[in-house]
Amino acid sequence: MTQQPIMTDTATLALHRARARADAMFLHEAAADELQDRMAMVNKSFNSIAVVTAFPDFWRAVVPQATCVADTDTLDLVAQAHDLVLHAMSLHWANDPVGQIIQCRRALRPDGLFLSAALGGQSLHELRACLGQAEAEVTGGMSPRVAPMADLRDMGGLLQRAGLALPVADTQTLTVEYTSARHLMHDLRAMGETNALAARLRRPTRRTVLSRAEELYQDSFATPTGRVTATFEILYLTGWAPSENQPKPLRPGSATQRLADALNTQETKLRD
Repeated sequence: MTQQPIMTDTATLALHRARARADAMFLHEAAADELQDRMAMVNKSFNSIAVVTAFPDFWRAVVPQATCVADTDTLDLVAQAHDLVLHAMSLHWANDPVGQIIQCRRALRPDGLFLSAALGGQSLHELRACLGQAEAEVTGGMSPRVAPMADLRDMGGLLQRAGLALPVADTQTLTVEYTSARHLMHDLRAMGETNALAARLRRPTRRTVLSRAEELYQDSFATPTGRVTATFEILYLTGWAPSENQPKPLRPGSATQRLADALNTQETKLRD
């Protein structure tokens, strides 16, 4: 059996999260607002909610009636115990994201709802590019610095692999302004989102690399006011635990009406 590759140094990640500040949780706030809107749009009441999170104090305030469980490799969830499971802003650090979603599905009752918010692949693309170029210029090489976060298509595929019905994946992009790239990096530290990759460089980054990265960032991503922008992409996943009373997609070829007739248009055959 092929061993699952280890992306995240979980011990280091825990240390980074332990020094996170409550006043730096704006990404969690954005995700919480969106997830609450999605919950409100579902014509169903939820009586047993679980939240998978590394920041239980924040999420207990958002969903007071929920049971919060840590985002460890093995989730402390009871099979078919919940009608709603939220995976809150930590799936991008998971060594086995599909395994995390499968565990959430197993914790759902039939027709229970799974919702997830996690950082996506466009997040911090500016910082990734500038750090990479700066390190290549100064040292002649590059080391992993930003987690390889999945894109929308990849995450949508995970829902299907996990066995969830009616899967939907969509994205929200936030553009945030900072005084400088250094202020952005300080903010990432305050969020608990700094480099915890298992393959990361194990010695402090040279000051010349950081200084050059800051120069490149200012040159490439400055606003007219002299500040710089950073992109945060949040991917949202929605899926349902399979149930007999859910709507099912029709089999290919089972349609009883032509699309052209429904649209009241003339059908044009494609050339061979």
